[in-house]
Amino acid sequence: MVRGFCEERDWDQFHNNKDLAIGIVTEASELLQLIRFKNESEIEEMMNSDRRERIVGELSDTLYFVLRFAQMNDIDLSSELEGKIDKNRKKYPVELAKGSNKKYDEY
Repeated sequence: MVRGFCEERDWDQFHNNKDLAIGIVTEASELLQLIRFKNESEIEEMMNSDRRERIVGELSDTLYFVLRFAQMNDIDLSSELEGKIDKNRKKYPVELAKGSNKKYDEY
């Protein structure tokens, strides 16, 4: 879907690694800006109001750039995510990590 959308518009020429990475950070920052300085209950209230649409839009924009970066670089995100989860299972075994927010090198 992302590939087709971009190819129809002849955007491959603009989607180099640097600019796609900038897009990821820019869109993620726009998401962060919407919830900055809000406590958890304020964010929950936003997610149950008309502001939800803006938050979802920024999240979707971020995902678009992640997917486009992966697509332009032949990265299979599904298998890469599975591999990352497997690595994290070893770094964060349930018996040590359950209920803890410590980093793997802190326990």
